Amino acid sequence: MLKLASLETFIVGTPPPSIGGRYFIFVSLETSCGIKGVGEIYAASFAPEIICTMAKDVFARYLDGNDPFQIERFWRRAHGSGFTHRPDISMQGVVSGLEMACWDIIGKAVDKPVYDLLGGMVNERLRSYTYLYPATGQDPAHFYQDPIASAESAALAVKDGFTAVKFDPAGQYTAFDGRMPDLDALERSATFCRLIRDAIGNKADMLFGTHGQFTAAGAIRLAKKLEPYDPLWFEEPTPPDMPEEMAKVATGTSVPIATGERLCSKFEFARVLQSGAAAILQPNLGRVGGILEAKKIAAMAETHYVQIAPHLYCGPVVAAANIQLATCSPNFLILESIKKMDGFHADLLKTPLQWDDGYVIPPKTPGLGVELNEDVVRAHPYEGDALHLEMGANPYDPARDRLFPGG
Repeated sequence: MLKLASLETFIVGTPPPSIGGRYFIFVSLETSCGIKGVGEIYAASFAPEIICTMAKDVFARYLDGNDPFQIERFWRRAHGSGFTHRPDISMQGVVSGLEMACWDIIGKAVDKPVYDLLGGMVNERLRSYTYLYPATGQDPAHFYQDPIASAESAALAVKDGFTAVKFDPAGQYTAFDGRMPDLDALERSATFCRLIRDAIGNKADMLFGTHGQFTAAGAIRLAKKLEPYDPLWFEEPTPPDMPEEMAKVATGTSVPIATGERLCSKFEFARVLQSGAAAILQPNLGRVGGILEAKKIAAMAETHYVQIAPHLYCGPVVAAANIQLATCSPNFLILESIKKMDGFHADLLKTPLQWDDGYVIPPKTPGLGVELNEDVVRAHPYEGDALHLEMGANPYDPARDRLFPGG
């Protein structure tokens, strides 16, 4: 029997402009016989050093000396840790990274990709999309306000092979949301959609991103501005804590609603499905509770004819886990890619993820199919004190917050 023997954690600072967040948290598990597995934690409520301490505590309590194949047992023990037994986003983020590393070990032990252990390959290639990011030298605060610049960026992405692009012109999100969109945000959002649609025509889908800024009534007002341009989705229109409110938006617009990047566990996603809040689920596998938990969520979604579009705003190990889930899921829609999974994301891996003409190609190597380049990992320690992403700390002020450079 395999036994887990050690854990190592890494906090990697991302170079400017910090695409994917200010830092990534990686974990490496090793068995007593020397098989290593890598995972990534997407938990950001506390400083990354605290998250690493949490990971060490969870490893010591529930994994050290145990068999990495015992995924379900590990998940249940962590879920009930300390008499909780309810969705806990920090715990589930830690569990996600450790569970991911266990799957990597399992795949290596049996010489199979993880997707082969979860039903096998359904999708031989995975349609992908990217956010529209400012080019080198462009000021993010102005780029995210400039529909012409985004339309030019969208045209270039489509020329590169992408068949969908995401953009987020609705402005600052704050800890005090939801709110009504102001007239400027309504007009700006419509202008972005019009110019991007003019630039890309019917060659690609538009994905309209928000981050829970609005009330249901406000989101419906915004959705009416988007409908003439036929976006594939309207993302997280209301805060994630009350899917019943988001369901009002879903019934009030013809634009499909997508949500899930801030949710964890099958229990939170069940509320989304039961309330009819979304047509597309976006689990982030570094936060949702791990690969097996995400597979369960995808299966629940399948019974509601809801599709999945795994979310990525973190590092390449979560990207690799997303790929494993997407490959074996019949209700997969589209995969978030950070550009072409090149740049710093590629530098962190010994062999970059394969992106080809708008599609990600699932690896055939065992486990997650990726190995960290530890020389690059160790050469980029995080030296800041800001969290991975941060919301506005004060209620939205249109004069102060109009030039929003991102989180």
